[in-house]
Amino acid sequence: MNLDLSAIPSLPGIYRFFDNQNILIYVGKAKSLRRRLSQYKNAKRRKKHRKMRKILEQSAKLDIEVCQSDLEAQILEAQIIQSHRPKWNVAGAFYFLYPMVGMKDEDGMTSFIYTTQPEYFSKDCFEFHGAFRSREMTLEAYFSLMEILKYIGHSVPKKRTAKLLIPKFSYVYEFRQLPDRWGPLWCDFWQGRSRQLLEEIVLELLENAGARHRSQEIQELIRKLMRFWKHEASRLWEVRKKTNSSEYPVSQKNRDILFLKYRGTLRIK
Repeated sequence: MNLDLSAIPSLPGIYRFFDNQNILIYVGKAKSLRRRLSQYKNAKRRKKHRKMRKILEQSAKLDIEVCQSDLEAQILEAQIIQSHRPKWNVAGAFYFLYPMVGMKDEDGMTSFIYTTQPEYFSKDCFEFHGAFRSREMTLEAYFSLMEILKYIGHSVPKKRTAKLLIPKFSYVYEFRQLPDRWGPLWCDFWQGRSRQLLEEIVLELLENAGARHRSQEIQELIRKLMRFWKHEASRLWEVRKKTNSSEYPVSQKNRDILFLKYRGTLRIK
């Protein structure tokens, strides 16, 4: 495809490439549409330009849409990627895989769940937190917490939870006799408001001979929880505060858009 830049304005907006069957294959955003598309036109035979060259090779039509601001262009781009998932767009296309963590207390038992399908458990009274972006970091923290809680409460045998109908890539653990005083601390931890829960957990572990015997392993589990709280939970809390967002849990679909709005507030300042 040969790009004609003569009618392309130097304004913020989005651009869409379509193949010869009129299927959207890529959407991008730009502070200056002319400058950005000139980079496609002048793409060299270098590794860093490979994607641009491939997009042009497979394209038969280009559409542009001018936006009022760079932020508006970014949000529109994210919405189009979510809706159409063009073949050359990866970032943001799989928002439905962003994980959530849920909890519920029932008859003296505390249940925890990690899932990317919170709607599946809508009738099970779980209180969900998230959505978080990093599946790796969130799952790592979740399993670390489950290992730690085995030293503090009484883990319900897997044969009980195995009977539950749980979708793929969702994980449920149940415990009895976790400290009642931790009740309000759980939400503060998952929502990123406070890490006091971790301090309480460490104090409990110091009183447990088995945990003291495996101190190095326990320290690594705590480190993973701290990493999650710093980079996922508290980060989401900060973004919600700065954007005055009342949505919680933040839906998987809205998570990236919320962060775009947050970055927009930083640029305004």
